Amino acid sequence: MNGLALQLAEAPLDETVVRLALAGALGMFLGLEREWSQKSAGIRTFSLISLLAAVFTLLVLESNVGESLLILGGLLVIVQGVLLAVKGLLEEETTGLSLTTSVSMLVAYGVGALVAAGFIIEGVTVAVLSSLLLVLKRELHEFAWGLSREEMRSTTEFAILAFVIYPLLPSSYEVRIGDLALDLEPQVIWLMVVAVAGIGIVNYAIVSTYGGRGIAVTGFFGGLASSTAVVGTMLDHVRQRPEAASYAVAAILLANAAMAARNLAIAVGFTVGGDIAVLVEAIVPLGAVILLAFAVAAWTANWRESTPIDLESPFSLKNALGFGAVFLLVLVFGSLAETWFGTIGFYATAVASGFVSSAGATTSAVVLYRSGALGPAEATIAILLATVSSIVVKAVLASTSTNRGFRNQVAGYSAVLLLGGTLASLLIVI
Repeated sequence: MNGLALQLAEAPLDETVVRLALAGALGMFLGLEREWSQKSAGIRTFSLISLLAAVFTLLVLESNVGESLLILGGLLVIVQGVLLAVKGLLEEETTGLSLTTSVSMLVAYGVGALVAAGFIIEGVTVAVLSSLLLVLKRELHEFAWGLSREEMRSTTEFAILAFVIYPLLPSSYEVRIGDLALDLEPQVIWLMVVAVAGIGIVNYAIVSTYGGRGIAVTGFFGGLASSTAVVGTMLDHVRQRPEAASYAVAAILLANAAMAARNLAIAVGFTVGGDIAVLVEAIVPLGAVILLAFAVAAWTANWRESTPIDLESPFSLKNALGFGAVFLLVLVFGSLAETWFGTIGFYATAVASGFVSSAGATTSAVVLYRSGALGPAEATIAILLATVSSIVVKAVLASTSTNRGFRNQVAGYSAVLLLGGTLASLLIVI
């Protein structure tokens, strides 16, 4: 007996034991919030459920036991959850709370099975996200109850585009125009469209919540969502209150910074982790535009003033499809222009598209760079040209103001941004 005990003590901690321990720990983690909320199932119950799933999974994978054992364990957890839900109803506990505990127990069972099967990262991710949902119960309820009908509709439309349409698209598709063959990546194209729309949704929420608390929020984050909305709002505000010109100028500058930051995020983010080099050439010029915009805004603005940005909706299906159409046209005609006229043709297309959507021109350049149709220098120049044209558009819109000082400041500081970005580009080339 003593010899057997010594062998067990000296046995190495193998991977199976580690997975069992991790399954129990994640179950405890999931049950922590339920225990803190004083529910009928807590830390011990959740940990035992995860351990049960891990044991059953190991038996299925490493012995002759059939998969029915794992299914039986899941059914037992479901029955236990139903009994707890009925008990909660009899004790006049809120139905939603009892159902949440029952579903959480089934999630704990799934986490244990994932970990035991070797899906460690997936099991940890499910446990962390589930715990986060339990902890943020009040915040999530307040957020959902505070949504307007338009916001709810926009969120649903966005979910359809992101989680329904995207998986159905092919990863690659060849388009033939005469003797020319264009290799497109529909999933990548749609993912970029979803990413730009997602930025708009997130920043709509930020602007709606903190819009009246500072120009940094209304200008920069409003610019991420819609730079045109920032310019339009500032024009109307200056018309009503001419003394507000200083912070209105700062808001437009910060909108330019946001636009440049968004383009930089697309240029770098969608080239990281692939078989191609990251577009580091775009970092310095776009970074110079961002830093200069912040510096000038900090110097010129009257920070005691603030104003909200009234965006129409967080997301619009029409706007998303419009962006996708512009993006696709830019991509196709840019490829054709490059084929027919060389790189100069694509540059002209980038400038023209920047007047409509610098994000569309940026994503087009990135897709062509990913496919090998453009080199890093050509893609960077196209992105910079689209950024420049977007800054010029804002200055042109501001020039329609009857406030001479306001429009002159916007034009002058926009020229400073363009000059700074140009000098930064020249320094890199030299």
